[in-house]
Amino acid sequence: MATIVAAVQAALVFLDREATIDKAGELVKQAAAAGAQLVAFSETFVPTYPDWVWRAPAWSDGEFVRRLYAQSVTVPSPATERLGAIARDCGVYLAMGVSELAGGTMYNSLLYFAPDGSLAGRHRKLMPTGGERTVWGTGDGSTLDVVRTPFGVVGGLICWENYMPLARAAMYARGVDVYLAPTWDNSDTWVATLRHIAKEGRVYVLGIAPLLRGADVPADLRGDLYGGDDDWMSRGYSAMVAPGGELLAGPVTEREEILYAEVDPAVARASRQQFDPVGHYARPDVFRLSVNTTAQSPVIFEANG
Repeated sequence: MATIVAAVQAALVFLDREATIDKAGELVKQAAAAGAQLVAFSETFVPTYPDWVWRAPAWSDGEFVRRLYAQSVTVPSPATERLGAIARDCGVYLAMGVSELAGGTMYNSLLYFAPDGSLAGRHRKLMPTGGERTVWGTGDGSTLDVVRTPFGVVGGLICWENYMPLARAAMYARGVDVYLAPTWDNSDTWVATLRHIAKEGRVYVLGIAPLLRGADVPADLRGDLYGGDDDWMSRGYSAMVAPGGELLAGPVTEREEILYAEVDPAVARASRQQFDPVGHYARPDVFRLSVNTTAQSPVIFEANG
């Protein structure tokens, strides 16, 4: 059965967790009113993507990072309770990109909330890209989560994780039907990436990017790093793609918009008759992938005796 899903391209409230969750709540209500059963947001929508890592020398961004630490999301916390309440009140599955704080380390995470408000899954980006490594730690295979829903298996990877062939193969092997690709990449070539993933995995792909301009940065932080309305950090390029690679919605640039499409897991699965990268089109006698799903810890306490 076909189900409506939504990808939200919107501007966040820069480094303001509570105000951004407020805005997200209104956008989820709007999407739910349009019939969406899944509502997905961009990479670290809460509380922002740290664009400054591409503009400022490493470790010269103290005030930005201090605020990012203060506004990041701990799991669980009142912030995750609020996000869960949004999902519950709107009766939707909610996929929200957050900067997650755990101890002294932040992670680029994708949180999944079920319609009952519970946290249904969490994925931490396996490898932050370039300057992101001065802000975020690395995830591990224990959070290659998928969520089973009435409209198929939902999962995904974050931004340039989607250029990691083995990570994609792991997600296909999880049985994903609806593949989320929240991102900061807002180039026209990103749309080609989304279409390739859809064709390769025979999955529906939701590519979700935010809108953000220099004028969205608080004046006391802006300094010489950011300009005004014409200083685009992210122009968008959100899009939704069918399992054969055809565009269903978007790409949309330089404006806020909620994109909608219908997904049907039966259509995605039937298309794998032609090509199933982890099934009949695989050659395990030639190529094999081993995925370590054990949570990794730098310190392990073991009992003696």
